[in-house]
Amino acid sequence: MIVSTAFFLLCAAALVLVSWRIRVSDPEATVTELFDRLLDDRAVRLAVIVVWWWLGWHFLAGQTL
Repeated sequence: MIVSTAFFLLCAAALVLVSWRIRVSDPEATVTELFDRLLDDRAVRLAVIVVWWWLGWHFLAGQTL
């Protein structure tokens, strides 16, 4: 449980950091443009999938299995 939580926090922190860097470089970007730029990178797409998987597994499927 500790390892999966640490991995989740690492992926979430990476997404926040990348979002912040894009926002600093173009302060007039809309939310849609930010998501488009974020998802251009394969590593970010993988991090998004891992974060959603972790949330779904621990909060949605965890109680039913």
